[in-house]
Amino acid sequence: MQGMDRLLELQEVDSAVERLMARERALGSGQELAAARAEADAAEAALGELRLSIDALARDQQRLEHEIDSLAQKAAAEEKRLYDGSVANAKELGSLQHEVENLNRRRSDREDEVLAILEEREELETRASEQEAAATSVRARAGEVAVGVTDELARIAEDLGRKVSLRGSLVPLFDPELLELYEEMRAQKKGVGAAALVEGVCQGCHEKLSAMELDKLKRTEGVKRCEYCRRILVL
Repeated sequence: MQGMDRLLELQEVDSAVERLMARERALGSGQELAAARAEADAAEAALGELRLSIDALARDQQRLEHEIDSLAQKAAAEEKRLYDGSVANAKELGSLQHEVENLNRRRSDREDEVLAILEEREELETRASEQEAAATSVRARAGEVAVGVTDELARIAEDLGRKVSLRGSLVPLFDPELLELYEEMRAQKKGVGAAALVEGVCQGCHEKLSAMELDKLKRTEGVKRCEYCRRILVL
């Protein structure tokens, strides 16, 4: 039958066209670019959260340092009264001593809190630096994806044009009945209407044909079909 010798070539072209069109649809949907941008947005949001935490710690540190300074001034003033002779009453002196100790204890507690904040800030600033580098890298990748999508779509359009042109030159070579059967099988078999028979195995469904069936195919004139998937076989 006319065209059997080039049926696999047509199948190869059609499969390539389907792959290109599927890729074109995927790129056209913008999913890859949207995913890249979403990743970049998430990285920048994480960086923003770290910076907010650092700012909050800085405010807490500033508040505590002001409180420490105030406590130190109060303690110094009370110590001055304690030792400058302006207070002679023993009970009042005892009360002053107790107040100085209380002020110094509170100042020491606040200083410990500042040290803990400094440690936490150092850790967060290290993480923020790492996250900033990651966010910059991810955002750059998103830009590359955008450029890559545009370039790939252009290449796909060129490839599709060539494949469609090649298909147009192949179609007239086939017997109309063979072409009709091929298209019917393609519609039923996920785009693969014809397959090679290699060492007794149909390359469409990958089933091995029986020896009896293989002998029958060799003696069959015209179109040969796989006994399992019914695709057109090319020996």
